[in-house]
Amino acid sequence: MGQKTHPTGFRIGVIKSWLSNWYAKKSEYPEFLAEDAKIRRYIKKKLYSAGVSRILIARKAQNVIITVVTAKPGVVVGRGGQGIDELRNDVSKLINKKVQIDVVEVNKIDADAQLVAESIAQQLEKRVVFRRAMKQAMQRTMRSGVEGIKVAVSGRLGGAEIARTEWAKEGRIPLQTLRADVDFGFAQADTTMGIIGVKVWIFKGIILPGEKADENLKAKAFNPAEAERVQRAPRAPRADRVKRSSKVVKKTVETTEE
Repeated sequence: MGQKTHPTGFRIGVIKSWLSNWYAKKSEYPEFLAEDAKIRRYIKKKLYSAGVSRILIARKAQNVIITVVTAKPGVVVGRGGQGIDELRNDVSKLINKKVQIDVVEVNKIDADAQLVAESIAQQLEKRVVFRRAMKQAMQRTMRSGVEGIKVAVSGRLGGAEIARTEWAKEGRIPLQTLRADVDFGFAQADTTMGIIGVKVWIFKGIILPGEKADENLKAKAFNPAEAERVQRAPRAPRADRVKRSSKVVKKTVETTEE
């Protein structure tokens, strides 16, 4: 067999950056590393239904800044910011440190490899035929404007006695090119026949010297206070709304008669 390399780890420091950004003394490094793994495991399990793409962690002095990149920021934040406050308290108790949590929305869901892999895994758990799930995911991703996608599923496919691997691809996937922006995602489907692994590679284009890979994020972070303000914005009384709509209809009728 050939030697496999993780597509993201292969490109870190060249076109991609680290998911954890902090500096630590030699004695503190193992503690911080274990904390990062614990935070990611907890948040991913708690917010799996919110479509969490990745979790970015930064440390400044004694503060831990966590950025949750998700497809459904409203689910993470909750009504009036209750969800994010609860998450902040839980994570703070978990590591016994002060925590700040920001929520950022994914720009294109179909161009995010992790979210595509999780969507295929969820379909497999609902007993959708694996070839159909793969084909539909690839079609949606190609329509989002990427240059190529490859999907591989492994396990007891279709309830077969012997596990096997099947894959399909569309477009091009230059895995050995360091300047190629290749996004990788992995998910597991827990079926009655056992675990089925899903791997997704998405090629978004070649990165020119001095540029960094597209992070597929919306420019503005999701602000819980702003969300609460929008939700509680006063609405015009029903009588006023009906009066306005009747005026519009009357005006349209008069114009037609002329």
